[in-house]
Amino acid sequence: MAELENDLFLRALMREPVSRTPMWIMRQAGRYLPEYRATRAEAGDFMSLCRNPELACEVTMQPLRRYALDAAILFSDILTVPDAMGLGLYFVTGEGPKFERPVRTADAIRSLEVPDVEKELGYVFEAVRTIRRELDGKVPLIGFAGSPFTCGTYMVEGGSSREFPTIKGLAKEAPEVLDQLMDTVAETTTEYLNAQIDAGAQAVQIFDTWGAALEPDDFRRFSLASMQKIVDKLTREKDGRRVPVILFTKGAGPLLADLAETGCDALGVDWTTDLADARKYVGDKVALQGNLDPATLRESPEAIREGVARTLASYGKGPGHVFNLGHGITPDIDPDNVSVLVDAVHELSPQYHSK
Repeated sequence: MAELENDLFLRALMREPVSRTPMWIMRQAGRYLPEYRATRAEAGDFMSLCRNPELACEVTMQPLRRYALDAAILFSDILTVPDAMGLGLYFVTGEGPKFERPVRTADAIRSLEVPDVEKELGYVFEAVRTIRRELDGKVPLIGFAGSPFTCGTYMVEGGSSREFPTIKGLAKEAPEVLDQLMDTVAETTTEYLNAQIDAGAQAVQIFDTWGAALEPDDFRRFSLASMQKIVDKLTREKDGRRVPVILFTKGAGPLLADLAETGCDALGVDWTTDLADARKYVGDKVALQGNLDPATLRESPEAIREGVARTLASYGKGPGHVFNLGHGITPDIDPDNVSVLVDAVHELSPQYHSK
């Protein structure tokens, strides 16, 4: 594999000195880009795009051709893991993901088995290898997975949910059953992420979108504990270099302090927590990633620059910051506004780093 030309992202995750704040954007390969929409149309549907390594590589590379980003992220979906477990993933226009066979009972959960990830998810690992060849060492590649609890919400509810009534009911009425689901998904996710790393992912992120919907004690038992099991068993070095692990619990707030104890290298922070407060919660244990409100990208160039300035100032001086949005970029964003964002980070961030 080619040597990395730009390793700012990896160095920042390790809290090493950098000349400017590196950045990437959650969902940077996505529906806001016309070239993405064209490629998805060519694929036919979303999962066909995910399952085609060449097209997945193409949409991974598209934002890097437009913007001076410091990392690529594998194009895939968090629901590939429950799909590989035989739940029958499909998508309904306007409603999002659904499962033909949700697991809502103790018997259904006990019957779940850890799949052969190489057999069921080999298309993901082939996409990783294809992207690494295409990147040719320009920037590092991020692999990812959903957290067990976040994947579990879809597996139990049968699709997207606002209130999570069934899985929250399990947490209260049959917690040992939910423990078993979390363990099975955690084991699968560990194998899945390690296979991504083996294929060439140079950092990995676990997206815990819904963990903070739980009460704090339930968050620690079901979401945090399952992520801890993954972190404990991940490959942390490859090709002589550390493979950093980022945990991102949306809406974590003070729970960032608990997340920082897992042994991960960095934490994603959404826009509801100031980075200055996040630094107080985590001390010097981990790097932080974030956290401009994605809605800022709908505003004027001046407002975007002001948002970047506020975010950088909130983190302050010193290493350990990766600039990102506080959640994924939305489909309605003008691609030109992303150029404003990237240029502002490049221009304004060097002052926060020692020469």
